[in-house]
Amino acid sequence: MSAPLTLVVLGSGGRLGAALARGAAQRGARVLGFTHADLDLACPDALGRTLAPLAFDALVNCAALTNVDFCETHPEAAFAVNAQAVRQIAEICDRKRARCIHISTDYVFDGTQQTPYAETDPARPLSIYGKSKRQGETGLLAVNPAFLAARVSWVFGPDRPSFIDQILRRARETADLQAIGDKWSLPTSTRDLVDWLHPLLREQPLGGLLHLTQSGQACTWQEYGQHALDCAAAAGMPLKGRTVGFQTLASMATFIAPRPIHTILGTEKFTRLTGIVPRPWREAVEEYVRELAAR
Repeated sequence: MSAPLTLVVLGSGGRLGAALARGAAQRGARVLGFTHADLDLACPDALGRTLAPLAFDALVNCAALTNVDFCETHPEAAFAVNAQAVRQIAEICDRKRARCIHISTDYVFDGTQQTPYAETDPARPLSIYGKSKRQGETGLLAVNPAFLAARVSWVFGPDRPSFIDQILRRARETADLQAIGDKWSLPTSTRDLVDWLHPLLREQPLGGLLHLTQSGQACTWQEYGQHALDCAAAAGMPLKGRTVGFQTLASMATFIAPRPIHTILGTEKFTRLTGIVPRPWREAVEEYVRELAAR
């Protein structure tokens, strides 16, 4: 039997980081979690002081500046956290011979491809956020090609409110509901993502880029929200609104950064390497909404 894993989770106060820290602890790992309040990735000295003295087997970096419009107007902050810090983290892990997994995004693509993106497709980010995340990927893999950059999209889960929680909250308050209906991707459940990441935490030949999302037909935010409402109604949740209206991406006047239109991530590589087939996004959303309704 192998020794228990000592795992560092950066961004353990976030939606994925919290789920990962909890899931790893439940599997017997010793988890060292760091929230933004514990560790500011924009401060290189703090990163070195905090991580260098620690003994650990693996690190997952779930921390990032993810506000796309903030990144667009604060490029220095975006690159400091999403790129420069990632390379520094990789260098620390490499010196310790520890496994390093970095969570990246579908926004590294320009969204012009109609078919799902494979890991071999060229990254052409449109926004500062996407460019900074892409630089984080390349910096990580330049330090050690055996490290892993896992791209996810539209992440939902119980630890912090996501789009699902927001649309259900609005539906309880009003019948006037709208969501973008001309932008497509695939959601990712933190519950499933924790299961997918678990076998990847131990040092192994699998490295490079990996896409991790649910399976199924790609959806728009409108379809995503409508399915969540349908599941909530079926579960008996009291709702004032039951229909999500169509809204164009171009109508979002408050948006500053450009957004890619089609960012469906293909997961064939993950299935080929692990034998795991991600379940459909509709099934994962239904399970999550049922749990919310039961609270």
